[in-house]
Amino acid sequence: MLELSRRRFLIGVGLSGLAVASPRLMAAGSTPGEQAFHSRPIPSTGESVPAIGMGTWITFNVGGDQYLIDQRTRVLETFLERNGTVIDCSPMYGSAADVIGAGLDKLGAHDRIFAATKIWTSDGSETREQAATSERRWGIDRFDLLQVHNLLAWQEHLATLKEMKAEGRVRYIGISTSHGRRHRELARVMETEPLDFVQLTYNVLDRESEERLLPLARERDIAVIVNRPFQGGSLFRRFQSEPLPSWAGEAGVGNWAEFFLKFIISHPAVTCAIPATTSVEHMQENMGAMYGQLPDASQRRMMAEYVRQL
Repeated sequence: MLELSRRRFLIGVGLSGLAVASPRLMAAGSTPGEQAFHSRPIPSTGESVPAIGMGTWITFNVGGDQYLIDQRTRVLETFLERNGTVIDCSPMYGSAADVIGAGLDKLGAHDRIFAATKIWTSDGSETREQAATSERRWGIDRFDLLQVHNLLAWQEHLATLKEMKAEGRVRYIGISTSHGRRHRELARVMETEPLDFVQLTYNVLDRESEERLLPLARERDIAVIVNRPFQGGSLFRRFQSEPLPSWAGEAGVGNWAEFFLKFIISHPAVTCAIPATTSVEHMQENMGAMYGQLPDASQRRMMAEYVRQL
């Protein structure tokens, strides 16, 4: 049997809906920059960011291999060409920060990004030092967003991040968690601390965040970055042999990447999803979710039910 790629599933209905949903079928001569794309306001300021960003966990941790660094630079270039700005990293991601920095240098793109990284150390006194190290690795003067990674020593780090924000050393501050863990503790922090952002896991199968965290983010005017939108790729492995539903075009969906990502960014509490990839082709498909129609509340319920039954 011919092995199918993770996303070669065009809907079996008329192509008119697909043309609306996917910038890959734009009229000849048009460019991504000429199309309207989905952005979301950061509640604490009203500043808008594109609804699809880029994660770098595993994918940009390639060490000093120049061939792989150049290839990741092409992935980054594709992301920027399709109006992406939000790039997320962490000191725990190995060489990813250096690879980002090399790509930004080569593309001359330091002023085209919304730079987000994390503080990841159990020593609460190392907040500033780790932030400064990450700035050097990225080749930037300051981060747009610093997040306490997985709530590690969050009380100490968050206190310092508040000081840094007041000093103008960072624009936004937040807390992250991943893999659907520590949601109760994250909710307590959201209820009591003046956060600009939270980062959490949410996708069409991992929906626990809908119960408390996403409503709380709206209530508290906190921006939400969604990690693991594809469950680390397992959603494609699980569903790639299945067809899209016949009504996918009505929801603005032309392939599985758009199905998964548009489900996420159509939630009213979500600011940005950060899928990660090593492939230029897959980056193009990921960014396609930022264009065209988004599913409404009824269609989102249909999407969740469809995958539940597969």
